[in-house]
Amino acid sequence: MKVRRALVSVSDKAGLEGLARGLAELGVTLISTGGTAAALRGWGLEVVPVDEVTGHPEILGGRVKTLHPKVHGGILGRPSVESDVREMEAAGIEPIDLVVVSLYPFEEWVQRRGVTDAELVEQIDIGGPAMIRAAAKNHGRVGVVTSPEQYEEVLGELRAGDGELSAALRRRLAAAAFQRTARYDATIAAWLGEGEDEFPAQILLGFDRRLELSYGENPHQRAAYYAERGARTHLLARVEKLHGKDLSFNNLLDLEAARAQLAEFQLPACVIVKHNNPCGVAVAGDVRTAYERARDCDPVSAYGGVIVVNRPVDAALGELLAGTFVEVLLAPGYDDEALAALTRKPNTRIMLNRERRRANPGERDLRRVTGGMLVQDRDAESEDRETMRVVTKRAPTEAEWGDLLFAWRVCKHVKSNAIVLARDLVTVGIGAGQMSRVDSVRLAVEKAQTPVAGSVLASDAFFPFADGPELAVKAGVTAIIQPGGSIRDEEVFAAADAADVAMVVTGRRHFRH
Repeated sequence: MKVRRALVSVSDKAGLEGLARGLAELGVTLISTGGTAAALRGWGLEVVPVDEVTGHPEILGGRVKTLHPKVHGGILGRPSVESDVREMEAAGIEPIDLVVVSLYPFEEWVQRRGVTDAELVEQIDIGGPAMIRAAAKNHGRVGVVTSPEQYEEVLGELRAGDGELSAALRRRLAAAAFQRTARYDATIAAWLGEGEDEFPAQILLGFDRRLELSYGENPHQRAAYYAERGARTHLLARVEKLHGKDLSFNNLLDLEAARAQLAEFQLPACVIVKHNNPCGVAVAGDVRTAYERARDCDPVSAYGGVIVVNRPVDAALGELLAGTFVEVLLAPGYDDEALAALTRKPNTRIMLNRERRRANPGERDLRRVTGGMLVQDRDAESEDRETMRVVTKRAPTEAEWGDLLFAWRVCKHVKSNAIVLARDLVTVGIGAGQMSRVDSVRLAVEKAQTPVAGSVLASDAFFPFADGPELAVKAGVTAIIQPGGSIRDEEVFAAADAADVAMVVTGRRHFRH
């Protein structure tokens, strides 16, 4: 069926002039509302106001303008159904063949600071979703356009098809339309449900594709990156690639792990991640020193790793990093000299991070399983010294306390079973992913590039036996931090006392299965 009448009502005017002019050139009558009608007139186009179609003015401050039988009847009417045709003729309803609608920008407003609930409520579109759904339902006759990205294709097909849209395109547009309204409603529902302690009976999630990836974890797997609609921030929000190859699936996984670890520190810090685990973490007086110390923890693993820092990269650090193989480098800024040095490596992905917002601590952690999803609260808690308990005769020295708290924050981000050795706010050895805790202790000791003597140890979960602490003590560990909670806690505490090693119990574990 030929497109003769189009209803156009958009909050986003991007690209609209080109579409509207193209429709007018094809002889399509443009029906519009409010600001959209004003924009079309401003471009010199003829417009039929929607209140002229309905015979009723807008009311309630614009809340009601398209919710009318002459609008929805025009969209939903079926020329193949005799009763529809008779009823439309009796009511003076003319068919509407194309609906072009973009919704009120609720998703944008919900991310703004200082917006009141009352203001957000007024950004909840009612008429727009109703028209979109009506047009999508009647896609056998009606085309529905919900994004400026669709304008070129729609206009191109109308021109090529003598003013007609193919059934295939109408169906694709309808699918996109229902996806759009579903995402929109999910964002609103999420906002209304913020702060609820209970897990809801249903979880409605909307995601937008932000990046097509060359492949997934392996070359035979297809992949893409999606950002959650309505989230305060996301992994690549306000992140700009300055140089190098496109990010890969595995790059993004490692970048997520590195950024989560870096968020634990306010002082100049560097985190190096390899295969989704930190292989070196350091806090120092300056970010170059932090990088050097983090690298020296495990230089073999650091080679080809993802590196994130929380201070701008200067010329000296840029030259230093340019001398090694780095997969991804993320920093809040770069000196010109640093960029000049780093860009000598054609493949190094140099990323600029302008994001200053923190993720909502109330966000839940989602993990896919076959045919379903596991949902839990994020492990966003950060214990402080006052909440911890010394369980040995000897208390940690102030220097040991500093290292224990540092190691505990690193350990939180290591995949279990996790053991972290640290000294002077630098990781000394990291044991990750072992099936037994004592093996993780052994691995951390073996991977240490500097003497373990004088370091502290953090364990993400309790020691089921005393063998882990005993192995650590033998290597020279002087203080241990762990959650406690084993049925053999007293045995573990006694082993620490026997070696004059200080032990701190946090009462909370940070297991990452």
